[in-house]
Amino acid sequence: MVRVPSHRIRACNPAPVAEDGRFVLYWMTAYRRTEHNFSLQRAVVAAKKFKLPLVVLEALRSGYPWASSRLHSFVLDGMADNARRFEESPVSYYAYVEGEPGQGRGLLSTLASQAAVVVTDDYPAFFLPRMLEAAAKQLRVRLEAVDSNGLLPLRAADRVFGTAYAFRRFLQKNLREHLSEFPAPDPLRGLSIPKLDELPVEATGVWPNAATELMSGSAIDLEALPVDHSVEIVETRGGAREASRRLDDFLQHRLARYAEDRNHPDLEATSVLSPYLHFGHLSSHAVFAEIMAQEDWDVDQLGPDASGKRSGWWGVSESAEAFLDQLVTWRELGFNMCARSRDYDRYESLPEWAQATLAEHVKDPRPHVYTLEELERSDTHDPVWNAAQTQLRRDGILHNYLRMLWGKKILEWSPTPQDALAVMVELNNKYALDGRDPNSYSGIFWCLGRYDRAWGPERPIFGKIRYMSSENTVRKLKLSDYLARYSA
Repeated sequence: MVRVPSHRIRACNPAPVAEDGRFVLYWMTAYRRTEHNFSLQRAVVAAKKFKLPLVVLEALRSGYPWASSRLHSFVLDGMADNARRFEESPVSYYAYVEGEPGQGRGLLSTLASQAAVVVTDDYPAFFLPRMLEAAAKQLRVRLEAVDSNGLLPLRAADRVFGTAYAFRRFLQKNLREHLSEFPAPDPLRGLSIPKLDELPVEATGVWPNAATELMSGSAIDLEALPVDHSVEIVETRGGAREASRRLDDFLQHRLARYAEDRNHPDLEATSVLSPYLHFGHLSSHAVFAEIMAQEDWDVDQLGPDASGKRSGWWGVSESAEAFLDQLVTWRELGFNMCARSRDYDRYESLPEWAQATLAEHVKDPRPHVYTLEELERSDTHDPVWNAAQTQLRRDGILHNYLRMLWGKKILEWSPTPQDALAVMVELNNKYALDGRDPNSYSGIFWCLGRYDRAWGPERPIFGKIRYMSSENTVRKLKLSDYLARYSA
């Protein structure tokens, strides 16, 4: 088993490895998959080194912000896939579903008290960094966080990048060396380690293991859990198997026309992979590898210069270049911000020019002002915006191009830009399967000037912030079928 690159491993506490530990513990929190996972790979290497069993703890809290039937169901689909996959291996899988907020408190420390070392996921957004910091203070055994977020390691960049162009230039100068450091496609294949006879009863007696129930296909009683049941389950199912199926479908039927058709909702050329990337059911390394295999690509095809151009550097087809710019440049730009700026989700993190121009126009008359409740139920005068919000509320997905218009109109219809930000975050994080993610925060804040420049002519409300209108959108895009599908 190939070792994980050291720059992807971070010691979270000064505690030593416990020489008398009974097993290695992998606390799976963000990369909820068994393939292309540096964290699982690191845990496997440790289990082989110490000749110990490996336990994987995957827990689902009930008290996280915006907890709902929709998000819970998507995560549980992935846990069921993991339960089946681990059942075929010598790894002991411990799936815990919290019945009440805080009910799972103490589970990690109870398991860790018998572990030689604890490995977990190094995810830079939402509540996970705070949860990891709290665990590091409590555990008396070594806790390591492993970065399996993207192609560029989080700590490979030494600053926050203000534009996609600047970040793209950095990637073109520095990414090549990391393209040979991919996680093992299947770290469980042929794995030979001791099998734990029984999970510690000190844990399972208090916090029941739901692995068998998940593996048998028995549905967890979502109605009994204290989550928001008004945000209903959607047709889009979660899990690694569904993620793999959707990736194959995208590669076979839509990638070739991605560059030309992706902005047109009626043509349905986007990948719709962001929910699986967000919940860790799919790795960007796996997506990259599959695309490049289809393109018959070799690293020697990389361009020689670092000009920051959006196309040409990868040396593949136009559509593949366009998709890789989204998967690598724009997605990992958001991770860069979250990893290096604790205020990534605050209004004050906007560029100074954006804050200044919005402040200058904060008292401008607003012909339309809508409440959060009106926006939530798609109750505006704008049929294009209403359709986008309906798609978000109904399906948990928002078309990539319309997401930009959706945010711009919320800015236009809110009393202040701070109010607009609060509404965007609330609606996106409540309904979107890919919400609460570095990439989704990039999209929200882009609507207010992040990663952008000042635009003219200066307009009421927007100032120098880039302007978008529904009228122009209707003229530019093919969306008649979309409007019919999501009309009131």
